[in-house]
Amino acid sequence: MPTIHLDGIPRDLPPGATLADLCEGCDPACAVAVIRPSTAEAAATANVRLATTAGEVTIETLGSGRLPAVDLIQGLAVQWSDRTSVALGPFPSDVVPTRQVHQYQRGDVVLGCGGYDPARSYLVLVRARHSADYGTGADGGIVGTVVAGRAVVDRIGPDDQVETVQPVLSWADTSRSFTTTDRSIALEDGMEVVTRIGVTAEGFGGATVETGTAASVEHLLLSLEAGTFEVARTASTHITEERLAGTPVPSEKAHGRREGVVTVRTSGARAGCLYIYREDVPSSPQHTIVGRVNHGLELVKLAREGDRLAVSCIPARFDLLGLPLETAVQIAAERGVAFEADRTEPGRVVVGQTPGTTLEVLEKGAVNVTTVPLSDVIDIRLDPVAAPASVAVFRRITGLKYHAIGTMPFFFSFEDVFLFKPKLPNDVRLTPENTPTGETPANALAITNDARKGRGMVGIRLAPNSEFGPTSEPFEGTNLIGTVIDVGKLKRMKEGTIVHIREARP
Repeated sequence: MPTIHLDGIPRDLPPGATLADLCEGCDPACAVAVIRPSTAEAAATANVRLATTAGEVTIETLGSGRLPAVDLIQGLAVQWSDRTSVALGPFPSDVVPTRQVHQYQRGDVVLGCGGYDPARSYLVLVRARHSADYGTGADGGIVGTVVAGRAVVDRIGPDDQVETVQPVLSWADTSRSFTTTDRSIALEDGMEVVTRIGVTAEGFGGATVETGTAASVEHLLLSLEAGTFEVARTASTHITEERLAGTPVPSEKAHGRREGVVTVRTSGARAGCLYIYREDVPSSPQHTIVGRVNHGLELVKLAREGDRLAVSCIPARFDLLGLPLETAVQIAAERGVAFEADRTEPGRVVVGQTPGTTLEVLEKGAVNVTTVPLSDVIDIRLDPVAAPASVAVFRRITGLKYHAIGTMPFFFSFEDVFLFKPKLPNDVRLTPENTPTGETPANALAITNDARKGRGMVGIRLAPNSEFGPTSEPFEGTNLIGTVIDVGKLKRMKEGTIVHIREARP
C-alpha cells in the first residue's frame, strides 16, 4: 500500500489511488504541488523543517555542521520553557562551554548545555530578546534562525516534542515536481503533495502581539481574506499576488527578504502587490515585511503564473464593519475580544470599529463599535463583469474595497434622481465603459466618466429615461455600474449627510 505525505502527514492509500482520492475537500480550482520520490535527491537548501506536536518550525542554519545531526534532534522533548525561550533536549554534543552571558534576539536558535556538561546539551529556540548564559561556546552558540513558525515557537509547551526533521529541498526538476489542478494523477509511493500555503502575520506571536506593522499586515489579511493567492507573476526569487495593486500601504518594516518572507510593495505602479520569496534577496525601501510562510514553501517554489493557490493566514482578519450587531457580538466572543457598542438594540449594523486593525484589536483584547439602524443602510448590486474598471473605482472611493460597508456623501436630489459626491483621487481615470444604449433602466446606479466636467459624481435614477443617465449626464458621459435594491430608503435621506451602502453578493 503506497504511503503519501499530504501536507507533511503520512497517508496510506490503496494501489491505483489518485490525487482526487487524496485531496478530498480541497478546492478543485486550486493547484497543489506534486513532488515525486526521485526529487529527494535534489539539492538541499540551508533550511531544516522541524515538525513538532505544536506545529512546523523552519530553521535556516548558519553553516554546515552547526546544527546537531537529524537523529539527535528527532524525538527531542521540551525540557524547560519560559517567556524568553524554550529548550529541546537533552542530547550529547561537542560544545566547549564558557561561563559567559550573551545577548539573543527573537528567532535565534542556540546550541548550549545544562550545567556546562556537553553530555546534556540543548537546542534553545529564542522567543524574545534577552541576555542569558546557556552554557554555549565562546561565540554565543547561535546555530540558526527561525525563518518560519515563530508563532509555533511561542506556543510549544511542556508536553510537546519534535516528531520529524526534514531538510527543505530546492526542486529544480519541474518535470518531476510541479503544480497541477489535474486530480486524475496517479499517486506513487513516497510522493509528497502540498495543498496550501500557511502564512503567519508579522508581529503576531500567539501569546504576544506587536503592532508596529498593524497597517501593512491589515493589507495582507485583506488581500488573502478569500483564502486564495492568485499568482500573477513568477521570478526566480519570488511570486506575486496583484489583486490589490494600486492600494497605498505604509512602509513599516523594511528588512532583509529571506526565503519564505511575505512583503507588500509600498510605492510605484505595483504598490499594494504581495510578494512571497523563493530565496533570499536584499532589503528594499519599497517593500515592507508583512508575514512569513509557516507551511507550504514547496508550493511557493513550484508555483507557475496563473496558478490559484489555497492560502490561510494567522491570525484571521478581525473586521466587523457591515455586520449585523448580533453577528459582531458573536465573532468578538469567539475571538476572545471584549466588545462594547454605542447602542445595543436589535436591527443595527456596525459602521465603525476602534481599533481599526486586527493586530491592534488582538493586542488590546477589546473593541468598540458604532452602529446605525439597518433602515439607514442601502443595499446595492454592482456589475463588475459589464464595468470592471468603473466598479473597481467605485469600490475604492466608497470603501467597499476594504470593508463590507461603504459610505457616500449625499449631494442633493430632484424628481427621481439622487446624486452623491464621493472624493475622487486625482490619479483615477474613468474612461467611458458600459454606457447606456436606448434608455437608462430603472433603479440604475452610475458614475460620471472623464468625458464630462462632473467626473466622479455618482447617481441613482428610479425611473427609465431615454435621454439622460442616473447622474443626469448624456449617455456618453455615463458609466452604468449596477442597481439599487433598497430604493424605498432613498427618499428618507437628507442632503449633506453620509449614506451607508452595502454590496449584495451573488
